[in-house]
Amino acid sequence: MKHDIDVPPVEDHEAKLERALIEEFLRRHGRTLQNMDSLPEDARRELLRNASIYAAGRLAEIEARAHYVKEIHQEH
Repeated sequence: MKHDIDVPPVEDHEAKLERALIEEFLRRHGRTLQNMDSLPEDARRELLRNASIYAAGRLAEIEARAHYVKEIHQEH
């Protein structure tokens, strides 16, 4: 059963950033999300796994920097 709720979706900025980081990784490896289907399944899965690992690492770095900046501003 489908429920139509008239509430706009909440924007998840971290999800948008994660997707952008994945797309950046793929571009650096000569791919896009649109042309991944041309790869064999194993190669596609490995590339997406590596892109996900890259994005998670970058998100952690960004979060750590944000906390550091927040701490600096709270001290002053």
